[in-house]
Amino acid sequence: MNDLINNIRETARQLLTDGKVDVVIGYEKGSLPLKATPCFVRTPQDVERLIWDATCENNLATYVAQTAGKKAIVAKGCDSRALVVLMQENQVVRDDLYIIGVSCQGVINKKIIEIQTGEIIEATITDGKISVKGMEGSKEFSFAEVKDATCQTCRYPNPVIEDIHLGGTVNVSQSTPFADVIEMENKSDSERQAYFNEQMSKCIRCYACRNACPMCYCPECFVDCNSPKWLTGGVDRSENLMFQAGRVLHLAGRCVDCGACTRACPQGVDIRAMNRKSAKDVLVMYNHEAGISEDIQPALNVYSADDPEAFLVKE
Repeated sequence: MNDLINNIRETARQLLTDGKVDVVIGYEKGSLPLKATPCFVRTPQDVERLIWDATCENNLATYVAQTAGKKAIVAKGCDSRALVVLMQENQVVRDDLYIIGVSCQGVINKKIIEIQTGEIIEATITDGKISVKGMEGSKEFSFAEVKDATCQTCRYPNPVIEDIHLGGTVNVSQSTPFADVIEMENKSDSERQAYFNEQMSKCIRCYACRNACPMCYCPECFVDCNSPKWLTGGVDRSENLMFQAGRVLHLAGRCVDCGACTRACPQGVDIRAMNRKSAKDVLVMYNHEAGISEDIQPALNVYSADDPEAFLVKE
């Protein structure tokens, strides 16, 4: 891991020294244990801030369109897929971007740890073991125990687009795609309704999920519109569902399943469940997955005479 970090720093230093980019977007150690934070390195002297480990959870593609000039970005598999979608939607100019590809073994979900230890005071990662001292006790975890759910089902851990690749690659899991969605589909209507009622009751509509999502870049979100006014200013379960369902529809064929929304949620709402269902439906109906190739047009950007139209058929 130290060799990989050194390679990231040296690549960033060379790009800045040669004037090929104005800024390198990567990760640095955060102020909280087990939490890296995005950083923006603009001088060769500052590249020592850059790190890479299992705490680097943010999807850095979120910051690319907001950052002026030519930029380099340290990109995991999901970050690279998000960049592809953003390029297809003319939000990012490829010529202004240098992609430092790094394969990802997965990231840590702090919430899993804090359930058992309380708020984390200190933590160290050594040889795949995470030793934690918390407000309610200390414990050692294996990485597999605290690996984020998104990473457990990830089929694209290696960048799909890059200008340079650092480190090795990750073998792709051969597990059944969308097994979690199929399990939810097999539940009865009442069971699914009860589940999502519970989830939406937890939502406080802080919009952390929206703000963390690289695909939510609209200058004005529909929930913030006054004319027409879609939602009130209060927090209501039915309105929470409307907000989350609205996001799902807006992300159909675009969501890269990076999990940033779920990890950002302070209430632990299972936001990902509906996004995964949408992704599965788009794959089944249109044979499309978001951001896996620059050459494949997004499913909802094209029309084909062979598109499924079962909803038009009268019984």
